Amino acid sequence: MTEVNTPPRVGGWTRFVTARPRLSLLVALVLTVLAVLAGSGVADRLGAGGWEDPAAESTYATKALEREFPGSQPNLLLLVDAGEASVDDPAVAAEAERLAERLAGERGVTGIGSYWQSGAPALRSKDGHEALIAARITGDEKTAGETLERLAPHYRGTHGPVRVDVGGPVAVRHEMQTVIQEDLTRAELIALPVTLVLLVMVFGSAVAALLPLGIGIVAILGTNAVLRGLTEVTDVSVFAINLTTALGLGLAIDYALFIVRRFREELSTGAEPLTAIGTTLRTAGRTVLFSALTVAVSLAAMLVFPQYFLRSFAYAGIAVVLLAAAAALILLPAALILLGHRVNALDLRRLFRRGKRPDPTRQEGRAWARTATLVMRRAPFFALGTTAVLVLLGLPFLGVRFGTADDRQLPSTSESHVVQQHIREGFPGSPGGGLEVLAEGRATEAQYGAYKERVAALPGVAGVDGPLVKGDSAYFTVLPKGEAVDEPAQRLVGDLRETRAPFDTKVTGTAAVLVDSKDAIGERLPLAAVFITIVTLLLVFLLTGSVLIPIQAVVLNALSLTAMFGAVVWVFQDGHLSGLLGFTSPGSIETTLPVLMFCVAFGLSMDYGVFLLSRIKEEYDHTGDHDQAVRHGLQRTGGLISAAAVILAVVMVAIGTSRVTNTKMLGLGIALAVLMDAMIVRSLLVPAVMRLTGRATWWAPGPLRRFHERFGLSEGEKPAPAGEAEPTRDKVGARG
Repeated sequence: MTEVNTPPRVGGWTRFVTARPRLSLLVALVLTVLAVLAGSGVADRLGAGGWEDPAAESTYATKALEREFPGSQPNLLLLVDAGEASVDDPAVAAEAERLAERLAGERGVTGIGSYWQSGAPALRSKDGHEALIAARITGDEKTAGETLERLAPHYRGTHGPVRVDVGGPVAVRHEMQTVIQEDLTRAELIALPVTLVLLVMVFGSAVAALLPLGIGIVAILGTNAVLRGLTEVTDVSVFAINLTTALGLGLAIDYALFIVRRFREELSTGAEPLTAIGTTLRTAGRTVLFSALTVAVSLAAMLVFPQYFLRSFAYAGIAVVLLAAAAALILLPAALILLGHRVNALDLRRLFRRGKRPDPTRQEGRAWARTATLVMRRAPFFALGTTAVLVLLGLPFLGVRFGTADDRQLPSTSESHVVQQHIREGFPGSPGGGLEVLAEGRATEAQYGAYKERVAALPGVAGVDGPLVKGDSAYFTVLPKGEAVDEPAQRLVGDLRETRAPFDTKVTGTAAVLVDSKDAIGERLPLAAVFITIVTLLLVFLLTGSVLIPIQAVVLNALSLTAMFGAVVWVFQDGHLSGLLGFTSPGSIETTLPVLMFCVAFGLSMDYGVFLLSRIKEEYDHTGDHDQAVRHGLQRTGGLISAAAVILAVVMVAIGTSRVTNTKMLGLGIALAVLMDAMIVRSLLVPAVMRLTGRATWWAPGPLRRFHERFGLSEGEKPAPAGEAEPTRDKVGARG
């Protein structure tokens, strides 16, 4: 028997991660416990806002008004319902005034105003049975939430002849945080057992199935600790914690699937555990590292945007991707070296079959090989057909309308949603939906009056209140006709900013925040797109050494997302399936959501693309046969990519069961994108396009080819020179 030459097969990294496997796992356990302690309570420190541009005109005006005129920016609304009586009934008025006076004496509350104090028609419902008490809770999001928790139980409910419900922006944000935390716990309870069952079906062995879950849990707990640390220095959105769970489980399972499966295949060829680990890390390990880099790059693009909602997903996403890859490349090899052949223990599939069954991997491989052969034989048909279908599915996105996140993100039964719905439907002029104009600089009463007349004459203005003057500052409230954030209201923002005035003016309000947010995203979107494109092209070139493949990867990945964007508009904007899925459609898509979904879904698509391309490149290096390389790549990774996509989709669907519409949209949209990418793009479009491009697929000019030979990476090992020991074994191991 030929002696195996161990040193070449066990590199430095393998020796590092397997030298002290028990110590490595013990250190990991200690660090995980510390992460649990460090990350505890992280959800309570996360914010529910972050959609506005901190450098925008509207943000400046909002902060100035909060400081100088707190009554102009109420964030707490008490909806006073007089039942069958009128709000002008003496008993009702007396009780409402008592509540307003009591609220004015509360710590942390300022700017009290009510219908009974001002007589403003906008604060009284059209039927006369409801009216509003408005106030501002001071402090940041966390402080305001704590104040609301302290006050709400004392005001909510029946008070003499009236009933009071609590609403307003601060109530919406607080309720959203609470609902997200509850939904996340439920999603984890759904995803974990279902994922474990799917992993058992993929691996057969219960021991092998538990390893990916362990890696995912380590990544999630570690990222929670990172987010907890970040809350000390910057704002982090509560929505980011959902991405942490989804990507932590999904990517950790992807990476562990790839590594564990390759390790088991190496063992099946007769390799010893240490040799199998060495081959696995040199092949699948390199691919995992490359994949993690491509996903991290896509998520890092969100750092160019000023909104902390988007930046939070970059923080969480980059952390969880790197931690998942680190755990898969450090902890998983240590566990595998200790388990050895016992990684195949507890084969639960034996309970459901009789006698000896053929290797399912072989049968699966034959099915994917037949698929690849069929697709490549009819390459023009599949290339044009799948492209046409994907473009057709994306057409609804051409009618997208952008808006802001509001109370309609919450379930229709939530208290703050009910309050805002009553205001939208029953009150004139949409209280809280007006535009505020901050005037800075000394002016006379006549100058204020002339400016007010010019504003009142603008198209789309229903009325102008003010000015309220304090020192050298004043503000006007402009009520737009129609909805608070529709197209006329957004045009009115521009008209107000262009209106002549003898003082400096700054416009804020819901529509102004939306306009500024759209402008901020539009300005930085090209930079994010260029960043993702250039870095992705470079990484895929380093993997393949081809000029054409990176371009194909970027174009096909972007094409794979069309169904997601089309479905988002058709379902969540237009309201189709709203009853089935249990949400209220606001008639628009929150401005930052498409950016977030593109970055996450593009990264995940590249994740699967790297898995497929690395196997194709490995086979092409060994055989030089382009068609065989494409066929072999799909044969060896088709089942793996499909299994990983289904598992990740299960996790995302679990997140999509959230009662918050944005989270539902994120989960279900990305689940659809992942499945479309794995089942359509990787299985049909990629092999069809590569068949059409033929051997030209691998072309690169001389300088770039030499650059790749020196710095490039690939999953497979270079073919051994003739006469070198064990050529057959190397080839089999590299193809495993």
